[in-house]
Amino acid sequence: MVPVFTLNNGSTIPAIGLGSFMGKFGDNNEEARKVVGYRHIDTAAAYGTEAGVGAAIRNSGVSREEIYVVTKLAPGPHAARVKEAFEESLAQLNVGYIDLYLMHWPQSDDPATGRTLQPDESPNFVDTWKAMEKLLDTGKVKSIGVSNFSVKLLEILLAETTIIPAVNQIEVHPLYPQFSTLEFCKSKGIVVTAYSPFGAGQKDLIEHPTLQEIGSRTHHSATQITMGWLLKKGVSAVPKSATHVRMVQNLKYAELSAEDETKIDDIHKAPGMHRMVWGFMCVDGKINGWTYEQLGWPLTDGGFVQE
Repeated sequence: MVPVFTLNNGSTIPAIGLGSFMGKFGDNNEEARKVVGYRHIDTAAAYGTEAGVGAAIRNSGVSREEIYVVTKLAPGPHAARVKEAFEESLAQLNVGYIDLYLMHWPQSDDPATGRTLQPDESPNFVDTWKAMEKLLDTGKVKSIGVSNFSVKLLEILLAETTIIPAVNQIEVHPLYPQFSTLEFCKSKGIVVTAYSPFGAGQKDLIEHPTLQEIGSRTHHSATQITMGWLLKKGVSAVPKSATHVRMVQNLKYAELSAEDETKIDDIHKAPGMHRMVWGFMCVDGKINGWTYEQLGWPLTDGGFVQE
């Protein structure tokens, strides 16, 4: 019953998937193996869950063709080892092929020193993407895309490469809707996938009066209202949960009226900024060694510009 979206290369992606980041880095394979149960699974080399995801898929009794597997190139010396990193992920998963391979972050490290390279240094994310394009010739991956890319970085990438990313996975939810990024991606045929689609469990979203009012009237939970809002925007989503009840609940979504959609569109206009990575990954005003300006995430008065 889960809808599918068509990518710009003609393949399709289930609109609702399961994120497998277990909330910490390191070996999380056993935890991932226990909770994997969707037909669209999102993992990453950095999550430490690829082997667990692969084991769950192989043991599921569901044919490989019915399961959509996404994994990501880990931050590090990107361009220098794209092929090697991809083969490592493929071996960890051990499911024959990968449906979608994403560049997890645009930053890359100097392979000699480990220092994070700045946007004007080489090799950069453009070089990494060109190396990823070659993976399509192997027949081991069906689509490639990016993650955590702003309009600014996408414009640079598209100006210097030939293959348009099939997907851009970014944080999207009613408190941080990223309307300008959604519109740009739509104009280029790039499907947006939302991570942390419920605001990383923030109560100020889940308990927001607008979601509560719509939910009470339509008999849906706040998460189902949010999921319906995302799908109405053409955004796929990969919520994370280790609870079976919530996993089942997250597969359901509300069919929203245009009026209710507009009400949810306006949630982010209230004072205050609500972005999961602000506190989770920010070190000395930078994310993975780049400023928010370099990433294309503008700041004003110490918070994110609201769209």
